[in-house]
Amino acid sequence: MSAAEFAQRATRAYSLWPKELLEQELNHDALATSVQHALFEGDPGGWEAFAMQIQEKVKWFGTGLPEIKADVTPEDIQAAPETETPVEKPNEAASSTEWGASDEKRGWPWPQPGSTS
Repeated sequence: MSAAEFAQRATRAYSLWPKELLEQELNHDALATSVQHALFEGDPGGWEAFAMQIQEKVKWFGTGLPEIKADVTPEDIQAAPETETPVEKPNEAASSTEWGASDEKRGWPWPQPGSTS
């Protein structure tokens, strides 16, 4: 696996986490499955070693998930459609001009107009 492919797969593996971690009740299966499928599809030994390492600190991680297939090729993984994570569409935010505010940034971390800093 190339570094670029790893970065892409790692991003996909953890893209669901920020939203899921804000939920009142954690969906353990969703968190672990996203990592399992994005990073370890076709490598059950790698998944088992990774999950065991994580379980030293997070006891529930990866427990009760179905076994992953060992006979998956890299071509199969690339050909598989990426699973889309359900992302809620944000409300249309009003621009600062609609709220009567100026677009000029004032105060920290932006310097005051006319300052030399």
